[in-house]
Amino acid sequence: MKHHRPKVRPALAVALAAAAAVTVLSACGSSSSNSSSNSKAPLKIGMSLPLTGPVADVSKSGYEGYQLWASKDNANGGMLGRKVKLDVLDDGFDPNQSGSNYTRLISQNKVDLLLGTFSSLLNAPDSAIAARQGMLYVEPSGGAPTLFARGFKNLFFAQPGTSLTLPDQFVAYIASLPAGQRPTTAAYVTQDDPSASPAVAVFKKKLEALGVKTLYDQTYDPSTSNFDTIAASVAHAAPQLVLQGAVAGDGAQFARSLQKLSFSPKTLFQINSPADATYASAIGGAANAEGIFTALAWSPEAKYPGNAEFVAAYEKAFGHAPSEDAANSYTAGQVLAAAVKAVGRIDQKALAAWLHSHTVSTIVGPMKWDATGVPEGSLLLAQWQSGALRILAPKSAATTTKIVAPKPPWGT
Repeated sequence: MKHHRPKVRPALAVALAAAAAVTVLSACGSSSSNSSSNSKAPLKIGMSLPLTGPVADVSKSGYEGYQLWASKDNANGGMLGRKVKLDVLDDGFDPNQSGSNYTRLISQNKVDLLLGTFSSLLNAPDSAIAARQGMLYVEPSGGAPTLFARGFKNLFFAQPGTSLTLPDQFVAYIASLPAGQRPTTAAYVTQDDPSASPAVAVFKKKLEALGVKTLYDQTYDPSTSNFDTIAASVAHAAPQLVLQGAVAGDGAQFARSLQKLSFSPKTLFQINSPADATYASAIGGAANAEGIFTALAWSPEAKYPGNAEFVAAYEKAFGHAPSEDAANSYTAGQVLAAAVKAVGRIDQKALAAWLHSHTVSTIVGPMKWDATGVPEGSLLLAQWQSGALRILAPKSAATTTKIVAPKPPWGT
């Protein structure tokens, strides 16, 4: 889950970033929840996105994913025979503004349906507002455990796993190794983040249960930009496995600090960062990325129904490859559309009830949720190999059976 960052990634058009705090339209159409299902008025879907601010460059591709989904849905007749129209407000990555925007979308703009935004930071208040208003809320990112511990029946996470299941595939890989090949010691460093920190805690607990001794455990402030001191402590401990709860650029910064010390652990796993398009270049090239593990919510190479078509359509529409955030947004749209098609009307409770009892086919695989909106699955285990991320597990999405182990020394 890029990030799932609680996962925040994305890329769109310069014009969209300029549309700050103004309603932005995407495909075609919308309508009020009070209008008849036979109405030909557009069916309006509301969302608040950080089109400006510190993650604007990332949130663009997520918006592009929403746009592509809406345009394809409209090309197939829309929802309930009505064109889909995206009603988008900019929040500048401010949770207070994001919450205000969702209140405005519901009470003033009278949107028919909602789709979520990016990161646990924003989705926490926004999903609470949707719950108070009795609105279905499908979010493309934001896998912090706290989001699903509030008893909401209308919240659904459109990724195959959350922070608590993120470690599953990697831990299973370690457990599958012969005892003599498993790492025996580990160091854990994580950003103080609502998604990354819980995931690292699960990693540590499960790996310790496999006999992996903890030599170092450090949580750092999100504002940390110099990792030399932390890296020095890790290198001094000399663990065989290093696991970092990175959120964005902190992953590359930590890797560069390890390189300065010429300390290359036999196994390195980082959350989020290795999936960024600029990661390899940020740490000195593909040779330095070789062998690094991460977890992904989506892969362009996965053979799930519709995924290849999504990748081709996205590249044609926007002129570049889709990011994980674009795929997450597209998936959220698929989930929403599946519920509306099955229920046959805009009935928020009925839509939520349907999602709680059915499986939806998406580009990230079949999705099913528990009573809290948590997906009943796990993320993909990926590894940098020969300049690209390859999927190792699960078998249904694997693109290689090869595993690079141990990680080569930096720059070899």
